[in-house]
Amino acid sequence: MNRKITIAIDGYSSTGKSTIAKAIARRLRYIYVDTGAMYRAVTLFCIQNGLIDPSGQISDRLKSMLPAINIEFRRSNSTDTAETFLNSVNVEKEIRSMETSSHVSAVSAIPEVRKMLVGQQQLMGRHGGIVMDGRDIGTVVFPDAELKIFMTASPEIRALRRFTELQARNENVTLEEVRKNIEERDFSDTHRDTSPLKQAEDALVLDNSSMTPEEQLEWLYEKVMEICE
Repeated sequence: MNRKITIAIDGYSSTGKSTIAKAIARRLRYIYVDTGAMYRAVTLFCIQNGLIDPSGQISDRLKSMLPAINIEFRRSNSTDTAETFLNSVNVEKEIRSMETSSHVSAVSAIPEVRKMLVGQQQLMGRHGGIVMDGRDIGTVVFPDAELKIFMTASPEIRALRRFTELQARNENVTLEEVRKNIEERDFSDTHRDTSPLKQAEDALVLDNSSMTPEEQLEWLYEKVMEICE
């Protein structure tokens, strides 16, 4: 397969976008970029620097501090996966916490943040051979991507998946707290003024409520082959 395309994967939180994106990138030997991790890293920066008040409001000081944020993806020798580094510090665990999750939608809605990160993402994917997942990849970052996927699943399934993931990390949360967080993020992601989450007109819908990761990977691989062969 000589042709290398751009694969844009969008969808709701906890639908497994990153999981399938990483899997198809490994299979195709493409570059994988976790855009959600980039927004989470900016959110963590806000938490670390006291830029979020008790009501959840983001300080305007963030805009002037954006040049001080450096986000990198470095491959881990132990897991053979890309891990997120914020200003040269591995923050892969911290950016997945409930505290970060509860603020990431608000940070993601700031136009200056999105402009900075979208610019970085477009540079990463300018030569194709890339898989990128997020909320606005097929609509804003790569509107001309050859393959666009929009992922969804029932809220109950997504909450249970996220709860199981957090339990494995010894996070002290309840299923109800996770469900509420997902509902709040869905509303925030779909109603924000800047680049709201929505399905691109030419995106293929993947509802994985009752699909295994293996079944999803085979489904997506078939779609890639239909384009490249």
